[in-house]
Amino acid sequence: MRAHSAIIPLPTRYREVAISNGNQPNSEAGKAKLRRSIGLTGLVLYGLGVTIGAGIYVLVGETVVRAGTHAPAAFLLSAIVMAFTAGSFAELSGRVPQAAGEAIYVEAGFHRGWLTLIVGLAVLIEAMIAAAAIAVGASGYVAELIPMPQPVLIAGIVLLMATVAAWGIRESVAIAGAMTLIEILGLLVIIVSGISIDPAALAELPAALAPPLSDANAVGGVLAASLIAFFAFIGFDDIVNLVEEARDPKRDLPWAIAITLFIVTLIYVLVSFVAIKAVPVEALAETNAPISLLFEELTGLPPFAINLIAILATMNGVVIILIMAARVAYGMSREGRLPEWLGEVSPKTRTPLRATVLVAAAVLVLALFTPLDVLAETTSAVMLAVFFMVNIALVRLKMTGAPTPVDGFTVPLIVPIGGALSCLGLLAGAMFPGS
Repeated sequence: MRAHSAIIPLPTRYREVAISNGNQPNSEAGKAKLRRSIGLTGLVLYGLGVTIGAGIYVLVGETVVRAGTHAPAAFLLSAIVMAFTAGSFAELSGRVPQAAGEAIYVEAGFHRGWLTLIVGLAVLIEAMIAAAAIAVGASGYVAELIPMPQPVLIAGIVLLMATVAAWGIRESVAIAGAMTLIEILGLLVIIVSGISIDPAALAELPAALAPPLSDANAVGGVLAASLIAFFAFIGFDDIVNLVEEARDPKRDLPWAIAITLFIVTLIYVLVSFVAIKAVPVEALAETNAPISLLFEELTGLPPFAINLIAILATMNGVVIILIMAARVAYGMSREGRLPEWLGEVSPKTRTPLRATVLVAAAVLVLALFTPLDVLAETTSAVMLAVFFMVNIALVRLKMTGAPTPVDGFTVPLIVPIGGALSCLGLLAGAMFPGS
């Protein structure tokens, strides 16, 4: 990897982020700054929490229906495609170490304010829709244990998770990390239970990961399923929005992205493999809760246990997305793309409190009053378009010779090119599913 001498020059209105290892507020014209208190473990737990969840808990059934016995191959192919964009994010986190990652990266590559604003707003809108949808899903699980009107449960969930997000980054990431471990534990129970029933079945995993190229139906099923499985990996990119709160972002951000993608891929492949061995495809096609079905089939435990895990998983998704979206709004405000008051950091909590409140309010309104089906269908296409722009931004930076920080992580030019082309291909597939 080549190392250069400086952070890439941004327009003069942009401020270079100061690196501070202390816990006392730093001043920039008397303003509080975000606290650098998150290490590699916290970043990885954050990445796992925001990536794992709705994807595998909901999409594993549909992936198996489309790809059949080669469902693990669909997840593996999606991970390979995502790895290109992950590499681009890892390099850009060092080139432009600021919150509001995607928007700031596009600004650095194109220097077009309108394009930066569009990308940043696209990320914000996608995040708020996702958080609203997850909050609605969480209310359904909670209603199984606490019979209350859904609007009351939704409001309670959003307000509680907003309080956690505003409390403090160290505290909120610690809580999210604990919930993430419980969420992953539920999936590990499924994996271990499935494998322990027939350990010899692991010998069939290589075949499930490599459909014969001569079998057009198998290959077509994997490609069709990959368009769905890909969306289960969206979330690793949110790690970069904690760059101003990471203790050593230049070292830890690339590692956190890589470790998150590796662990998520391993879990997805093994869960899908256990699913195809334990439950008939027809049964997975008929259920809206494939993980609950797997859990009951493999462990014999009542749904209560997995419902509790699902509640934690969905609430975890809400708090993590609120943390991310608030940092995007904060970062865009600091760069003059949103009102300045959104960029204020609370001296007490050292979090972007105003941005957190605004994002939570928008999520609550969406969850209570807006039909999410049509909006949710566009979310994945929006993120693919954003990823495409981020990859192209890195291509432009590399081709114009923009320097990277000393000892900064870099990837070959082919990585962002591959990321852009793969995102464009999946975006075309999503827009023209019949093609």
